[in-house]
Amino acid sequence: MGKRIIARARGKGGPRYRAPSHRYRGKVEYAKAKKAKGVVVDIVHDPGRSAPVAIIKFESGEKLLHVAPEGMYVGDIVEYRGKVKVGNVLNLSDLPVGTRVSGVESYYGSGPKFCRSSGSFATVANVAADTVTLKFSSGKLKSFKGTCRATIGVPAGGGRLEKPWAKAGKRSHAMLARGKLYPRTVGVAMTATDHPFGGSRKAPRPSGNVSRHAPPGAKVGSISPRRTGRRKRK
Repeated sequence: MGKRIIARARGKGGPRYRAPSHRYRGKVEYAKAKKAKGVVVDIVHDPGRSAPVAIIKFESGEKLLHVAPEGMYVGDIVEYRGKVKVGNVLNLSDLPVGTRVSGVESYYGSGPKFCRSSGSFATVANVAADTVTLKFSSGKLKSFKGTCRATIGVPAGGGRLEKPWAKAGKRSHAMLARGKLYPRTVGVAMTATDHPFGGSRKAPRPSGNVSRHAPPGAKVGSISPRRTGRRKRK
């Protein structure tokens, strides 16, 4: 019997696929108070995120983590329901059209859910009575309630993908820090006992569509997909 395929081994768990969450800085969240004021104590790197995080100490003594936008610095003042300024947290209904935001809530009090990675942002496209429409970098339009909060600005570190790895060791160390399996071997390069896609016939690749009732060892790829291929933009 061959070894477990990667999809099954990751599902079982183990030190090889376990993320080093004990080194993560913590949860990024907003204060519960509708109006608050704090100061940026420090800006640090979080191994579990692509963007740096800012440690903010509020007047109440509470310390929270925010995704640091471009232009934020140590000693900067962060206000809730304040003026339109980079780093401040406001309701979407209070923002003018064209404002770039990040850390958007899905509903009031949910905490930052959208646009938290480095360089990702949404633009306020339309403000109605109680609904605000945001346009994401993918071109998709999504409506939110005006009471949802968001951070003004673009998360820092947006140019990280422009720098090449240059050496395999650099990539290996970066993947190890995030708990990612590297290097990754494709299924068609394996033997038939190690992967359903393996064997002497490497091309064309076997179908990636798998029945929902397939046995666990063969349940690899798109499981009972409704459709395949890229969706056409309108």
